[in-house]
Amino acid sequence: MSPPEKKAKTGGYKLYYWGGIPGRGEYIRLAFEYAGESYSEMNAANKLIPTITNPAKVGFPPHFAPPVLELPSGRFISQTPAILNYLAPRYKLAGEKGSRVLEKDLSDEEREEAEEERAIVNQLTLTALDLCNEAHDVHHPIASSKYYEDQKEAALARAEDFRKLRIPKFLKHFQSVLASNPATEAGTKTYLVGKQTTTADLTLFHVVDGLLFAFPKRLGALQKSGDYEDVFALYERVKSEKGIKEYIASGRRQAFSMGLFRHYEELDAE
Repeated sequence: MSPPEKKAKTGGYKLYYWGGIPGRGEYIRLAFEYAGESYSEMNAANKLIPTITNPAKVGFPPHFAPPVLELPSGRFISQTPAILNYLAPRYKLAGEKGSRVLEKDLSDEEREEAEEERAIVNQLTLTALDLCNEAHDVHHPIASSKYYEDQKEAALARAEDFRKLRIPKFLKHFQSVLASNPATEAGTKTYLVGKQTTTADLTLFHVVDGLLFAFPKRLGALQKSGDYEDVFALYERVKSEKGIKEYIASGRRQAFSMGLFRHYEELDAE
Protein backbone atom coordinates (compact mmCIF):
# COMPACT_ATOMS: atom_id res chain seq x y z
CA MET A 1 0.00 0.00 0.00
CA SER A 2 1.33 3.43 -0.94
CA PRO A 3 1.95 5.87 1.94
CA PRO A 4 -0.48 8.80 2.23
CA GLU A 5 0.39 11.74 0.05
CA LYS A 6 2.35 14.39 1.88
CA LYS A 7 0.97 17.90 1.45
CA ALA A 8 2.89 21.13 1.79
CA LYS A 9 2.22 22.92 5.08
CA THR A 10 0.24 26.11 4.55
CA GLY A 11 0.82 27.58 8.01
CA GLY A 12 -2.83 28.42 8.65
CA TYR A 13 -6.47 27.50 8.19
CA LYS A 14 -8.40 28.54 5.08
CA LEU A 15 -12.19 28.25 4.88
CA TYR A 16 -13.68 27.67 1.44
CA TYR A 17 -17.24 28.95 1.42
CA TRP A 18 -19.71 31.15 -0.44
CA GLY A 19 -19.35 34.87 0.10
CA GLY A 20 -22.14 37.17 1.25
CA ILE A 21 -24.03 34.80 3.57
CA PRO A 22 -23.30 33.28 6.99
CA GLY A 23 -24.42 29.85 5.81
CA ARG A 24 -22.93 26.64 7.17
CA GLY A 25 -19.51 28.22 7.13
CA GLU A 26 -20.56 30.41 10.06
CA TYR A 27 -20.48 27.50 12.48
CA ILE A 28 -16.80 27.06 11.68
CA ARG A 29 -16.09 30.78 11.90
CA LEU A 30 -17.64 30.85 15.37
CA ALA A 31 -15.29 28.11 16.56
CA PHE A 32 -12.26 30.02 15.29
CA GLU A 33 -13.50 33.34 16.66
CA TYR A 34 -14.22 31.89 20.09
CA ALA A 35 -10.80 30.24 20.20
CA GLY A 36 -9.00 33.36 18.96
CA GLU A 37 -7.53 31.35 16.08
CA SER A 38 -6.73 33.22 12.86
CA TYR A 39 -8.07 31.94 9.54
CA SER A 40 -8.53 33.15 6.00
CA GLU A 41 -11.28 32.53 3.47
CA MET A 42 -11.62 31.76 -0.21
CA ASN A 43 -15.02 32.98 -1.42
CA ALA A 44 -14.54 33.41 -5.18
CA ALA A 45 -17.76 31.98 -6.65
CA ASN A 46 -16.16 31.15 -10.00
CA LYS A 47 -13.33 29.17 -8.37
CA LEU A 48 -14.95 27.61 -5.32
CA ILE A 49 -16.61 24.50 -6.78
CA PRO A 50 -13.93 23.91 -9.46
CA THR A 51 -11.35 23.90 -6.69
CA ILE A 52 -12.93 21.74 -4.00
CA THR A 53 -14.26 19.09 -6.41
CA ASN A 54 -10.93 18.67 -8.22
CA PRO A 55 -8.62 15.99 -6.75
CA ALA A 56 -5.70 17.58 -8.56
CA LYS A 57 -6.20 20.69 -6.40
CA VAL A 58 -7.37 19.32 -3.06
CA GLY A 59 -6.04 15.78 -3.08
CA PHE A 60 -8.06 12.71 -2.12
CA PRO A 61 -10.96 12.70 -1.62
CA PRO A 62 -12.52 15.47 -3.69
CA HIS A 63 -15.32 17.32 -1.89
CA PHE A 64 -19.02 17.50 -2.65
CA ALA A 65 -19.84 21.02 -1.47
CA PRO A 66 -18.61 23.82 0.80
CA PRO A 67 -17.77 24.41 3.55
CA VAL A 68 -14.32 22.92 3.08
CA LEU A 69 -11.45 23.65 5.42
CA GLU A 70 -7.84 23.61 4.30
CA LEU A 71 -5.70 22.55 7.25
CA PRO A 72 -2.22 23.81 8.13
CA SER A 73 -0.96 20.44 6.87
CA GLY A 74 -2.21 21.30 3.39
CA ARG A 75 -4.92 18.63 3.51
CA PHE A 76 -8.64 19.39 3.18
CA ILE A 77 -11.74 18.23 5.06
CA SER A 78 -15.41 19.02 4.43
CA GLN A 79 -18.87 18.72 6.03
CA THR A 80 -19.63 21.17 8.84
CA PRO A 81 -19.94 18.62 11.68
CA ALA A 82 -16.79 16.78 10.59
CA ILE A 83 -14.84 20.04 10.59
CA LEU A 84 -16.20 21.02 14.01
CA ASN A 85 -15.43 17.58 15.41
CA TYR A 86 -11.85 17.94 14.13
CA LEU A 87 -11.39 21.42 15.60
CA ALA A 88 -13.17 20.82 18.93
CA PRO A 89 -10.42 19.06 20.92
CA ARG A 90 -7.73 21.28 19.43
CA TYR A 91 -9.39 24.41 20.83
CA LYS A 92 -10.89 23.01 24.05
CA LEU A 93 -14.38 22.94 22.54
CA ALA A 94 -15.05 19.23 23.10
CA GLY A 95 -15.71 19.42 26.84
CA GLU A 96 -13.22 19.23 29.71
CA LYS A 97 -12.61 15.52 29.21
CA GLY A 98 -13.34 15.39 25.48
CA SER A 99 -10.76 18.05 24.74
CA ARG A 100 -8.06 15.75 26.16
CA VAL A 101 -8.65 13.09 23.50
CA LEU A 102 -5.49 14.07 21.59
CA GLU A 103 -3.24 13.73 24.64
CA LYS A 104 -0.85 10.78 24.45
CA ASP A 105 -0.40 9.92 28.12
CA LEU A 106 -4.01 9.09 29.01
CA SER A 107 -4.91 5.84 30.70
CA ASP A 108 -7.34 3.54 28.88
CA GLU A 109 -10.14 4.69 31.17
CA GLU A 110 -9.31 8.39 30.67
CA ARG A 111 -9.17 7.93 26.90
CA GLU A 112 -12.50 6.16 26.87
CA GLU A 113 -14.08 8.97 28.91
CA ALA A 114 -12.52 11.58 26.62
CA GLU A 115 -13.78 9.85 23.48
CA GLU A 116 -17.26 9.47 24.96
CA GLU A 117 -17.55 13.15 25.92
CA ARG A 118 -16.24 14.28 22.53
CA ALA A 119 -18.89 12.06 20.91
CA ILE A 120 -21.63 13.56 23.11
CA VAL A 121 -20.59 17.08 22.10
CA ASN A 122 -20.67 15.99 18.46
CA GLN A 123 -24.08 14.36 18.99
CA LEU A 124 -25.59 17.60 20.29
CA THR A 125 -23.89 19.61 17.55
CA LEU A 126 -25.49 17.33 14.96
CA THR A 127 -28.92 17.71 16.56
CA ALA A 128 -28.64 21.51 16.44
CA LEU A 129 -27.59 21.26 12.79
CA ASP A 130 -30.66 19.11 12.12
CA LEU A 131 -32.79 22.03 13.31
CA CYS A 132 -30.83 24.32 10.99
CA ASN A 133 -31.54 22.01 8.06
CA GLU A 134 -35.24 21.92 8.86
CA ALA A 135 -35.35 25.72 9.01
CA HIS A 136 -33.87 25.84 5.52
CA ASP A 137 -36.36 23.29 4.21
CA VAL A 138 -39.27 25.48 5.32
CA HIS A 139 -38.61 27.98 2.55
CA HIS A 140 -37.34 25.33 0.11
CA PRO A 141 -39.56 22.30 0.84
CA ILE A 142 -39.56 20.88 -2.68
CA ALA A 143 -36.16 21.59 -4.22
CA SER A 144 -33.16 23.74 -3.41
CA SER A 145 -32.77 24.43 -7.12
CA LYS A 146 -36.18 26.16 -7.33
CA TYR A 147 -36.94 29.70 -6.22
CA TYR A 148 -38.99 30.19 -3.07
CA GLU A 149 -41.75 31.75 -5.17
CA ASP A 150 -42.01 28.49 -7.16
CA GLN A 151 -42.80 26.47 -4.02
CA LYS A 152 -44.53 29.04 -1.85
CA GLU A 153 -47.72 27.03 -1.31
CA ALA A 154 -45.73 24.05 -0.03
CA ALA A 155 -43.61 26.38 2.09
CA LEU A 156 -46.69 27.79 3.81
CA ALA A 157 -47.78 24.29 4.81
CA ARG A 158 -44.29 23.30 5.89
CA ALA A 159 -43.92 26.49 7.94
CA GLU A 160 -47.09 25.81 9.92
CA ASP A 161 -45.81 22.38 10.98
CA PHE A 162 -42.33 23.75 11.68
CA ARG A 163 -43.67 26.55 13.90
CA LYS A 164 -46.19 24.46 15.81
CA LEU A 165 -44.33 21.19 16.22
CA ARG A 166 -40.73 21.08 15.13
CA ILE A 167 -39.27 24.21 16.78
CA PRO A 168 -40.84 23.40 20.17
CA LYS A 169 -39.70 19.77 19.92
CA PHE A 170 -36.07 20.75 19.38
CA LEU A 171 -36.15 23.49 22.02
CA LYS A 172 -37.73 21.09 24.53
CA HIS A 173 -34.91 18.62 23.90
CA PHE A 174 -32.18 21.20 24.42
CA GLN A 175 -33.97 22.57 27.47
CA SER A 176 -33.95 19.04 28.90
CA VAL A 177 -30.24 18.64 28.13
CA LEU A 178 -29.39 21.93 29.84
CA ALA A 179 -31.62 21.28 32.86
CA SER A 180 -30.21 17.78 33.43
CA ASN A 181 -26.51 18.57 32.95
CA PRO A 182 -25.00 17.22 36.20
CA ALA A 183 -22.00 19.54 35.94
CA THR A 184 -24.22 22.62 36.37
CA GLU A 185 -26.67 21.18 38.88
CA ALA A 186 -25.88 23.87 41.43
CA GLY A 187 -25.26 26.76 39.04
CA THR A 188 -26.45 28.49 35.90
CA LYS A 189 -27.76 25.92 33.44
CA THR A 190 -26.39 27.41 30.23
CA TYR A 191 -23.87 24.74 29.20
CA LEU A 192 -24.86 21.69 27.18
CA VAL A 193 -21.89 19.56 28.29
CA GLY A 194 -19.81 20.16 31.39
CA LYS A 195 -19.12 23.72 32.50
CA GLN A 196 -17.37 25.16 29.45
CA THR A 197 -18.36 26.23 25.97
CA THR A 198 -18.31 23.55 23.30
CA THR A 199 -19.03 23.44 19.58
CA ALA A 200 -22.54 22.30 20.58
CA ASP A 201 -23.11 25.56 22.49
CA LEU A 202 -21.78 27.65 19.60
CA THR A 203 -23.91 25.78 17.09
CA LEU A 204 -27.09 26.07 19.14
CA PHE A 205 -26.39 29.78 19.64
CA HIS A 206 -26.21 30.37 15.89
CA VAL A 207 -29.31 28.28 15.18
CA VAL A 208 -31.35 30.22 17.76
CA ASP A 209 -30.01 33.46 16.30
CA GLY A 210 -31.10 32.33 12.84
CA LEU A 211 -34.56 31.37 14.08
CA LEU A 212 -34.95 34.73 15.79
CA PHE A 213 -34.28 36.32 12.40
CA ALA A 214 -36.46 34.00 10.33
CA PHE A 215 -39.36 33.51 12.76
CA PRO A 216 -39.30 36.48 15.17
CA LYS A 217 -42.98 36.22 16.11
CA ARG A 218 -42.83 32.50 16.85
CA LEU A 219 -39.53 32.67 18.73
CA GLY A 220 -40.78 35.67 20.68
CA ALA A 221 -43.84 33.72 21.79
CA LEU A 222 -41.76 30.67 22.73
CA GLN A 223 -39.33 32.80 24.69
CA LYS A 224 -42.19 34.56 26.48
CA SER A 225 -43.67 31.20 27.47
CA GLY A 226 -40.77 30.56 29.85
CA ASP A 227 -40.65 26.89 28.86
CA TYR A 228 -37.20 27.18 27.31
CA GLU A 229 -35.53 29.73 29.54
CA ASP A 230 -32.22 27.87 29.73
CA VAL A 231 -31.98 27.67 25.93
CA PHE A 232 -32.42 31.42 25.59
CA ALA A 233 -30.06 31.99 28.52
CA LEU A 234 -27.42 29.94 26.68
CA TYR A 235 -27.99 32.13 23.63
CA GLU A 236 -27.41 35.29 25.66
CA ARG A 237 -24.36 33.81 27.40
CA VAL A 238 -22.62 32.80 24.17
CA LYS A 239 -23.42 36.16 22.59
CA SER A 240 -21.50 37.89 25.37
CA GLU A 241 -18.60 35.41 25.53
CA LYS A 242 -15.07 36.61 24.88
CA GLY A 243 -14.28 36.12 21.21
CA ILE A 244 -17.92 36.00 20.12
CA LYS A 245 -18.75 39.41 21.60
CA GLU A 246 -15.80 40.98 19.80
CA TYR A 247 -16.65 39.16 16.56
CA ILE A 248 -20.19 40.53 16.59
CA ALA A 249 -19.03 44.05 17.45
CA SER A 250 -16.38 44.02 14.71
CA GLY A 251 -18.95 44.03 11.90
CA ARG A 252 -17.23 41.04 10.29
CA ARG A 253 -20.06 38.70 11.18
CA GLN A 254 -22.31 38.54 8.13
CA ALA A 255 -25.97 39.37 8.55
CA PHE A 256 -28.72 36.86 7.79
CA SER A 257 -30.33 37.49 4.42
CA MET A 258 -31.02 34.91 1.72
CA GLY A 259 -29.10 31.95 3.11
CA LEU A 260 -30.19 29.08 5.34
CA PHE A 261 -32.30 31.33 7.56
CA ARG A 262 -34.67 33.61 5.64
CA HIS A 263 -37.42 35.86 6.89
CA TYR A 264 -40.65 35.74 4.93
CA GLU A 265 -43.41 37.43 6.89
CA GLU A 266 -46.05 35.05 5.55
CA LEU A 267 -44.18 32.05 7.01
CA ASP A 268 -44.06 33.45 10.54
CA ALA A 269 -46.75 33.58 13.22
CA GLU A 270 -46.98 33.33 16.99
